[in-house]
Amino acid sequence: MAFGRAPLIATLLGDTGGQILLALLITAAVLVPVLNLAVPPASAFHVPTYVVSLTGKYLCFAMLALSLDLVWGFCGILSLGHGAFFALGGYAMGMHLMREIGDRGVYGNAELPDFMVFLNWKELPWYWHGFDNFAFALLMVMLVPGLLAFVFGWLAFRSRVTGVYLSIITQAMTFALMLAFFRNDMGFGGNNGMTDFKDVLGFNLQAPATRSALFALTGLLLAAAYVVCRGIVGSRLGRVLLAVRDAESRTRFLGYRVEHYKLFVFTVSGVLAGIAGALYVPQVGIINPSEFSPATSIEVVVWAAVGGRGTLYGAVLGGILVNFGKSYFTGALPEAWLYVLGFLFIAVTLFLPKGIVGLIPGLIHRRRTALRKKQAAASPLAVARPHTGEVR
Repeated sequence: MAFGRAPLIATLLGDTGGQILLALLITAAVLVPVLNLAVPPASAFHVPTYVVSLTGKYLCFAMLALSLDLVWGFCGILSLGHGAFFALGGYAMGMHLMREIGDRGVYGNAELPDFMVFLNWKELPWYWHGFDNFAFALLMVMLVPGLLAFVFGWLAFRSRVTGVYLSIITQAMTFALMLAFFRNDMGFGGNNGMTDFKDVLGFNLQAPATRSALFALTGLLLAAAYVVCRGIVGSRLGRVLLAVRDAESRTRFLGYRVEHYKLFVFTVSGVLAGIAGALYVPQVGIINPSEFSPATSIEVVVWAAVGGRGTLYGAVLGGILVNFGKSYFTGALPEAWLYVLGFLFIAVTLFLPKGIVGLIPGLIHRRRTALRKKQAAASPLAVARPHTGEVR
């Protein structure tokens, strides 16, 4: 299942859309913080701090859409529960940020978060120990969503659950987790979740420099996640995944252990979604059970479909554009957003089955065809036939 460096480089060199995406992400990771911190607020080129945080949130959603496209677009696994992995990664980071508050909380308790003091908890639960260490928290950000994806995938793929049945049980998984995390006795803040974070690694989360650093880190990690995903789908493993997507029974008949390939890519996808959730929490300042909502996971499917399923960079584009539209419509016409989202998904399904990026090859082809015709008509070798007017 490994893929080497040389095939990865060859894959990236042949991926024009991916090259453009990586160039834009790296440029934004460098340029946006500079425009925020170094350019005076009175300048037209200044990027406000709230725009930095908002765009950073879009990049987190783009990574979540990328993780879904890895399994849906290239392996045919339509997961309606990817919000669970995203939320678990967010909660792992939230637990660390709550521990960093220390005695600066409302109740001044150095050991217990404010919501535990309010609910009369006497001691810190065992599963909170270790989250005062940043390295341990980072490990949990990847381990917890990855472990859930592995266990769920092992049970589902081993039992050969596929298609709509798999989609339903992924949605049931995230719904069950949402109900569990709403409970106050779970020790995760109940319906209010976790908020009022102060700092990360000693840096004030409200400071513009910290916001810009988080944005840059998110952009670079999104670029790295894209490279990892492109490396997987461009390798021999990726070709087997495509075979599983298009003809699972035939692939199994040829001797491939289909469940192993599906389990691997599903686990990697869960880890990426968890990292996206961990980057999301310090930038928005809150994590609560609503992130487990099945509606959130369904929205992720819309992002990938709108951008372009099975392209990776299309999913990133869809995650950014749809959430930008959501920010606009929920402010201008809040009651109309769900209708717009539903119409968008139906319109893309009917008229743009390959998503927005699917339009690009057609536009390029028509442009090249028109250019060739124009060059042929202007060529001095072209001779008009006297009676028909045709050019030969």
